[in-house]
Amino acid sequence: MRKTSTLLADGRELIYYDAAGDADRSAVDRRPLPKTTSSSEIRYNALLGERVGYAAHRQSRTYHPPADQCPLCPSAGERLSEIPSDSYEVAVFENRFPSFGGDQGRCEVVCFTSDHGASFADLTEEQAALVLSAWTDRTDELSRLPGVKQIYCFENRGAEIGVTLAHPHGQIYGYPFVTPFTERMTAAVAEHKRRTGGNLFDEQVAAERADGSRVVLQTPHWIAFVPHAARWPYEVHLYPARRVADLRELDDAERAEFPGAYLELLRRFDRLFGPDAGPTPYISGWHQAPFEAPDRSDFALHLEIFTIRRSADKLKFLAGSESGMGAFVSDVLPEAAAARLREVASE
Repeated sequence: MRKTSTLLADGRELIYYDAAGDADRSAVDRRPLPKTTSSSEIRYNALLGERVGYAAHRQSRTYHPPADQCPLCPSAGERLSEIPSDSYEVAVFENRFPSFGGDQGRCEVVCFTSDHGASFADLTEEQAALVLSAWTDRTDELSRLPGVKQIYCFENRGAEIGVTLAHPHGQIYGYPFVTPFTERMTAAVAEHKRRTGGNLFDEQVAAERADGSRVVLQTPHWIAFVPHAARWPYEVHLYPARRVADLRELDDAERAEFPGAYLELLRRFDRLFGPDAGPTPYISGWHQAPFEAPDRSDFALHLEIFTIRRSADKLKFLAGSESGMGAFVSDVLPEAAAARLREVASE
């Protein structure tokens, strides 16, 4: 993999990731952009013990532009975008409209391909492997920034999720705090270890493997299953068979096997509701150990993917119980969801 770092016109960093080393990445951003400023603020909710971010400048971010004005496509002639080059494989840049930034973490955009009409599921295994390399490199680089406590590499896909740019892309958040979900997970793992001496992640993966009714996919180095207490209609967790704390600790065999397993999962999600339902909206993201956790080795890296679609023509909205009280009520049993995800496996 070749990595080329440059600066955009307003001073933000742009990094190209190429499988080979012969691509020309000398193109300069010719847009007359003012210096980027961020007005983010983070406040602490003492009653819930969690932080809330405020980013008023995001109100002016790009919203559903036509395809010929997509800011994530390569630049072409006088149509200038966030990517100065006229082609790219994988590109990562600092978000122009970050949820937080400066001394309060960092937000980056990851463009998976220059093909505007594609999706992650359309990538080849070689392209998906390059994205994995970019995620890993960014995790390593952002871990060195002062104030970054946790890295989350994720993709929001589909207008139903709230995506405002149709180009296949994801984001990376370098949080200046440990997120509420991760705090709850690490606390549960620590308490279980105190009581039993065991690792809760390992035991849950072993239980799913032994039960089998919710297992969706297995390879020598990865296992994917619908969790016993899934919150979303169709929710899958993908774990390496060996517990590691973050993406940097995956070995060569695990990296080589990941693209095939992940692409198969995404393609199954797109087949869940039949050919007339259109692409399935989803959120997919890597859960990694916080950098200042007391014992990072107790955390298990895993990817969670879920959709808010519960049937071909119905969405799962977070209504009173979920939004008001954080108490989920799902319409689909995890065992039924897993069975359906096995049914739509590639032939």
